[in-house]
Amino acid sequence: MNFEGIIIGIVTFVIIGIFHPLVVKSEYYLGRASIWVFLISGVVCVALSLISANFTISALLGVLGFTCLWSIKEVIDQEKRVKEGRYPKNPRRKY
Repeated sequence: MNFEGIIIGIVTFVIIGIFHPLVVKSEYYLGRASIWVFLISGVVCVALSLISANFTISALLGVLGFTCLWSIKEVIDQEKRVKEGRYPKNPRRKY
């Protein structure tokens, strides 16, 4: 039996589940500066996925990398949700 697909699916589901609150918290504490963290992390993970010899690790690094890159858009959207009042503002940060 080959469990690689199931493992990739489960880990992808967990990564996406972790990144939702991560985006919310990163926007709250860092604001747009968190975009750079997600950009660098995403590029590094994608590059590592290209050089990984193991298929499963390569696939998971690719998923992680593109989830980081997608989080850039989500941080921008999260800023809009904060301005609309759907999420709390960080009182210590200027908007």
